[in-house]
Amino acid sequence: MWYNLFVQIKTLELTNFRNYSSARLNLDGGLNVLIGKNAQGKTNLLESIYFAGLGHSARTPREKELIKWETALARVKAALLRRDGERSIEMILPNSGKKTVKINNLPIKRLGELMGELPLVYFSPDELRLVKEAPSDRRRFLDIDISQLSKVYFYSLQRYNKILAQRNALLKQKKDKVTTKQTISIWNEALAKNGANVILARLQFLNELKIQAAKIHAKLTNNKEKLEIFYSGLVGGAAGELVEKLQAAYVKSFEKDYELGFTTVGPHRDDLILKVNGADIRAYGSQGQQRTAALSLKLAELEIFKAQYGEYPVLLLDDVLSELDETRANQLLKAINGIQTILTCTSFNYKVDYPYKLFTIEGGKIAKQETKQNGY
Repeated sequence: MWYNLFVQIKTLELTNFRNYSSARLNLDGGLNVLIGKNAQGKTNLLESIYFAGLGHSARTPREKELIKWETALARVKAALLRRDGERSIEMILPNSGKKTVKINNLPIKRLGELMGELPLVYFSPDELRLVKEAPSDRRRFLDIDISQLSKVYFYSLQRYNKILAQRNALLKQKKDKVTTKQTISIWNEALAKNGANVILARLQFLNELKIQAAKIHAKLTNNKEKLEIFYSGLVGGAAGELVEKLQAAYVKSFEKDYELGFTTVGPHRDDLILKVNGADIRAYGSQGQQRTAALSLKLAELEIFKAQYGEYPVLLLDDVLSELDETRANQLLKAINGIQTILTCTSFNYKVDYPYKLFTIEGGKIAKQETKQNGY
């Protein structure tokens, strides 16, 4: 099935990735359901798509874990169909040496070149961390999305993190305080410039996110709840003014930074505040409210990507339906109609009013691929 406005993964090929020795999936442009018992490899398939789209795993920072035990390398290849034609992404991860990323069979030099080639949104029960856990989870949410929308942001964030590491290394040396203060001014200037770019891009993204998420949340809750999102950090003014504010903040925090051995202010410490009906959902929201807010944010991502690209991203849903009641599960399945979605579950007993493709996963193998018509 072909949806001429959307990005689509036509085929996905795996070699020695996690528990797959070899696998090939011919995916539909709409809903693709991966069913099977636990620990058969359903989530591994989603992880491989995430790896191809973003260049790293959603589950582990240790990439060697992606390579099947006692094999030399792992390989993931995705053939894509987009409005601008056919494209391919290939990831080659050896047991020794660096990974290779190829776009249309040509190796790329910088990972930033991969951003936006396969736009995707990933949602799993673990994504509840986005709402109820540490600020780092919410910053990660922002950084992943905006990096896919803007290579400029990706590189600004990279530079910011590199300079931040250098500033922190200087603080940890515990040299003479006067000398450290004089030297650190060099890092303050560079850090403020890139930090301002990061904050301004986050605020621009957030302006759209809060609108879309509020609409979706109201729909999911039958207008019983109002979702609001706020940015917690140093904001205000144009780029130049924000640079000056950041520099002043780094100077002001020097004594504290010197004592602690790390930088305590800046976009690497910022957060999102989520409120439902005026109450901070992290502190006062029920698990159901937190889950609905997280789902609202994820569905809002789809609309932001659509506005940017003119096409929806690929949606990866890992065991999400089991976390929703029947009403919200049906609302979700209705909302994703026409968006290429790869969904995992142990069983699929929902009736949807559009065709979908069903894959049965057993022990790292695709046991069966079949097309279902009108929910049957």
